[in-house]
Amino acid sequence: MHKSRLAAVVLDCPGDDFERDAAFWGEALGWPAQPPRDGQDPRYRDLNTPADFPKLLLQQVDHPPRAHLDIETDDIEAEVKRLEGLGAKRVAQVRTWWVMEAPSGHRFCVVRPQRDNFDAQAKTWP
Repeated sequence: MHKSRLAAVVLDCPGDDFERDAAFWGEALGWPAQPPRDGQDPRYRDLNTPADFPKLLLQQVDHPPRAHLDIETDDIEAEVKRLEGLGAKRVAQVRTWWVMEAPSGHRFCVVRPQRDNFDAQAKTWP
């Protein structure tokens, strides 16, 4: 058995002015961009979302802008296999997570737990 839930909505931001993009989305949504944490990859910025919301994460990319979902799980391989059983396919492994593609063509990531209360709020799968 393993658990999973929606972790984050990720906005992929192309271009050279990532700080402008972070400031825009922070102001537009009323959730200011958090300064990078020590050791955090500078291509990622969290917006200060309420604790009971999924994270909103900005990612600086080299492809056209798009949004994707992150699904957090306590067992990445089990969750990837479950999603493959629903018709998703693996696209690429990146560090510790998988980029996948839904039957609809939408890309998403399967990641380790990202938010508090994971055990209490995640769905348990057989």
